[in-house]
Amino acid sequence: MIKSLKGEWAKKNLTLTTGLMAKQANGSVMVQYGDTVVLVTAVCAPKERVGIDFFPLTVNYLEKSYAAGKIPGGFFKREGRPTEKETLTCRLIDRPIRPLFPDGFRNEVQIIAMVLSADLENDPDILSIIGASTALSISDIPFTQPIAAVRVGLINDEFILNPTYTELDNSDLNLVVAGTKDAVVMVEGQANEISEETMKKAISFAHQAMHPVLDLQEELQKQAGKPKIETPVKEVDEELTTNIRQRYCDKIKEALMTQGKEDRQKKLNKIQEEALAELGQEDELKEKYIKKTLESLEQEEVRRLIIEEGIRVDKRSLTEIRPIDCQVSVLPRTHGSALFTRGETQSLGIVTLGTAEDEQRMDELEGETSKKFMLHYNFPPFSVGEVSFLRGPGRREIGHGLLAERSLKAVLPQADDFPYTIRIVSDILESNGSSSMASVCGGTLAMMDAGVPIKAAVAGIAMGLVKEEEQVAILTDILGMEDHYGDMDFKVAGTEKGITAFQMDVKIKGISEEIMGKALAQAREGRLYILKKIAEVISSPREDISSYAPRIFSIHVKTDKVGAVIGPGGKMIRSIIDQTGVKIDIEDDGTIKIASIDETSAKKAIQLIQNLVEEPEVDKIYQGKVKRIMDFGAFVEIIPGTDGLLHISQISNQRIRRVEDVLKEGDEVEVKVIEVDRQGKVKLSRKALLKDEREGNERDS
Repeated sequence: MIKSLKGEWAKKNLTLTTGLMAKQANGSVMVQYGDTVVLVTAVCAPKERVGIDFFPLTVNYLEKSYAAGKIPGGFFKREGRPTEKETLTCRLIDRPIRPLFPDGFRNEVQIIAMVLSADLENDPDILSIIGASTALSISDIPFTQPIAAVRVGLINDEFILNPTYTELDNSDLNLVVAGTKDAVVMVEGQANEISEETMKKAISFAHQAMHPVLDLQEELQKQAGKPKIETPVKEVDEELTTNIRQRYCDKIKEALMTQGKEDRQKKLNKIQEEALAELGQEDELKEKYIKKTLESLEQEEVRRLIIEEGIRVDKRSLTEIRPIDCQVSVLPRTHGSALFTRGETQSLGIVTLGTAEDEQRMDELEGETSKKFMLHYNFPPFSVGEVSFLRGPGRREIGHGLLAERSLKAVLPQADDFPYTIRIVSDILESNGSSSMASVCGGTLAMMDAGVPIKAAVAGIAMGLVKEEEQVAILTDILGMEDHYGDMDFKVAGTEKGITAFQMDVKIKGISEEIMGKALAQAREGRLYILKKIAEVISSPREDISSYAPRIFSIHVKTDKVGAVIGPGGKMIRSIIDQTGVKIDIEDDGTIKIASIDETSAKKAIQLIQNLVEEPEVDKIYQGKVKRIMDFGAFVEIIPGTDGLLHISQISNQRIRRVEDVLKEGDEVEVKVIEVDRQGKVKLSRKALLKDEREGNERDS
């Protein structure tokens, strides 16, 4: 049976429809907002996956080209590997819903969101999150409570709910917030150096704005929801648990206080080996239970130390930041390089400067665009002391790279002031907590080392949370272990002035506005501390770019002269490139950018272009070439592509009968422009030059 509910949301209709499409899924819903339509399905395997200790949730987001009335490019003319936008939206859907499944649920669940129609105004990502929650809520899959998501913009100091693509172009904020009725479960976005107070208000505004959507989901669940699958209660071996606790609890406490990630982990591994040898008895299920119990004891002790004693496993206080070391110019031939180390997390940041040819071309539902700034994040296995296959970037690498890219985007110079394509690569060489924020710091250092005139330095920090009933502890600069055993991972990046990017995920069922406010304030203190450390090494961008980077010069010609620069079939521009070895990019408005590592070659190319587009000036003398002989005079090329008429009466002071008696085609002759009429026709004279010469001689005598 088809059920459809409609409600007004941000001055547009939001429609949720079920029972029309994909009826064999456990739950399916079609979400429409404006003319953007997304179909989201939720399917659950009938039996749980045995022998795993994680929830097997898979999320896929697919943008169909037909949704925007397009045919895919390429040879096969069909959608291929996921785009960066699709990969990032998968993460955006996954993160808020994952914590809301019951503990111990091990049935495979797959969410698929398909964009069926795109109006090129409303981003389908928000609708996909709403659709995933709705499909799960009306299905028989155990999902504790519905969530909603909103996007918030900030234009002229006013918050905008669900801004369109056009509005986002003029917005100081692009914030995505997901939450339940009671709390926020995810935050992500970028900003133009906004204050912590503004950020707090934006999140509150977003949380209030999602209530109508939650009401609509709850009503649809009442009308079309299925009874939920019962989640089996996992059996607990009380005797074995007590035995493990008595034997190994004190040993785990002692091992956790070991300084250094590697040494700490070695001791914990040794305890696990000892427990398996003594209690495992080669029973696979029992071994897994022992490992899980030992991990629970680790988690319990890490959280107890923080809540009861206010210290962490590396003996830091809750607000203390690990030792920081910054270095620049660490590599000799790169355009900019830096090494940022914070504790046992290390990022090697490399900046490469390119031309317009190096821009990333992107073909998306909204149309073709290009990117002049890219940050690529790599996480090789040696960074955590592991052996693993090297593969292409996965969802994690793409997501972390985008967060760092957003963090730095707000401080980039305008393209007119710095016409370079900028690529940053962050290679993580060590990892023990918040490598994405290390990438922000390393990227800042590397850009300043490369001479990129950024507006301000940017630093990033990761905040954590441990919450036990009413006891709350907020952690600054979290370790990997604290991220794993804690309740929140909140990354904040920004300048001294304000926030530029943020990302928050929680493992509990949301956090309050009060906790959010405290975390933002504590993050600001940490960020300012790191910015001071950066400034001690390099306080501002270098005055000049690397000698190995291309020099880009920009000139402007009239649009009707662009054809003269290009020439028939590109003949002229190819000739200039062949003569000078430069790269040339010509824009529709007549802007021409010349790039070359050799400044002399660039200047030569500029001169050749200026010669092509030069316009004749009255009273100016030119060295021209005779192109055609006529009865009434000669046509002389004074500028490439521009001829002037040298009338027979202007060839000499003396009367001549035939032009051929004085000139022939190919002769080089010095002439003076005596007139340019309204039609642009040029009149030349040799007689005027002879007269000027005679008058000059008379003055000298």
